[in-house]
Amino acid sequence: MNVGQESGAGNGSTTHPSQQQIAVEKTAEALACQLPTTQVSDPKSTNYISLEMPKRKWEVFPGRNHFYCDGRIMMARQKGIFYLTLGLIVVTSGLFFAFDCVYLWEKVSEAIPVIGVLLFLFVISTLLRTSFSDPGVIPRASAEEEAATERQIEAQTQQTGTYRPPSRFKEVVINGQNIKLKYCFTCKIFRPPRSSHCSLCDNCVENFDHHCPWVGNCVGKRNYRFFYLFIVSTTILSIFVFACNVTHLVLRSQEEGSFLEAIKYTPASLIEAVITFGAVWSVFGLASFHTYLVCKSQTTNEDIKGTWSTKRQRDNFNPFSHGNAFSNCCVVLCGPMHPSLLDRRGFYVPNVNVTQTENVIPRGVPALPLPNKGENGDLPVSEAVISMPTLTTTINMETNIETAQLVSKDNGTPNSTPTKCPYQETNIDSMTPTTKRKSMPEMQPLLDEEPVSPDGTSTLERRFMQSDL
Repeated sequence: MNVGQESGAGNGSTTHPSQQQIAVEKTAEALACQLPTTQVSDPKSTNYISLEMPKRKWEVFPGRNHFYCDGRIMMARQKGIFYLTLGLIVVTSGLFFAFDCVYLWEKVSEAIPVIGVLLFLFVISTLLRTSFSDPGVIPRASAEEEAATERQIEAQTQQTGTYRPPSRFKEVVINGQNIKLKYCFTCKIFRPPRSSHCSLCDNCVENFDHHCPWVGNCVGKRNYRFFYLFIVSTTILSIFVFACNVTHLVLRSQEEGSFLEAIKYTPASLIEAVITFGAVWSVFGLASFHTYLVCKSQTTNEDIKGTWSTKRQRDNFNPFSHGNAFSNCCVVLCGPMHPSLLDRRGFYVPNVNVTQTENVIPRGVPALPLPNKGENGDLPVSEAVISMPTLTTTINMETNIETAQLVSKDNGTPNSTPTKCPYQETNIDSMTPTTKRKSMPEMQPLLDEEPVSPDGTSTLERRFMQSDL
């Protein structure tokens, strides 16, 4: 008898494993469901909460720059030569401090190591300041500014009465000199005077001098001072280290009796002398050229193009000069620091309607429509909610799986096949199906209450709709 019961129980349970397996698979799919999302038929007429964290402006910057330290450091993409420059300075100075300074401190003067450290720190600080700072990038025009500029250009074209290609130039007068402002088709702006578009960084830069690969950045209005101090201080450091190397080798030759013996004793001094000798000729020429430009109050770009040359016009002159070389040098070296036009660490706000950006919350919160409360603070129930289909819930006690089914009030027939994953609900505002998961403890109080309110909706429906809101 027991064997028959066991066999009968086995035969009776032969149909259940497949159903349990299906239920387990659908349960896994239900657990894989993420936060509920709400479909809105007309997003322009509905206030909603954003799912994403607001981005910083440096994250959506259109130029070809790289940002570090949450937008505080700004560099060009081509940084290989910058690392070479930094490595040459650090390695050469390290060899100098390790092999020459100790000997010269004992034999010549104690001030040599101090001067070397100060020069090294000044060179590194000016290099990093030039490389990591904003050179004076001009922000690109927004959609509204671009449209306003296009309307202004079209209006000027229509005033002529004949069809001509729209003019992409503007003329301004600065200190009696007519200056043309060119239109940048990439940034959609009329570039200010002395500005130019860098093809490597893909930005318009104020007082654009040149793009320097040795510092890994453009040189413009905001970092030209540090660039000039960098090349001048590098020239001084190269001359200082080269002179110390020669002095060390000469003194060692006198002690050892020959120059070859001195080189065998301190081979690093010869390596430093070769590097610094080449740096002196190259960097010294660059520093001299930029000293000439500073005294003339010109940029490299203007000097190459001959913008203020009298060969173009007899009455052509530089309207940005301050009269003499001393004043021009004071303006470059001692003038005020100009603020950056890029709010790199500010929050980016896309060009959308105001109603869509009023409510912004951090990532992780589902995007749900904001309901309008009634006079007493209660959530109103519209006619569309009253005609909502009835929710039928079935619980399988063996697999502990909840099954939700929508049944129409008109004919009492189910609208769709039962599903063992998220409940199908109706959005109050747009009457579109949404997805939401309810657990057993949340559904149990709703199953116990069945009274119908005077407006025709059951307590289950009202609780379910308020939880959706």
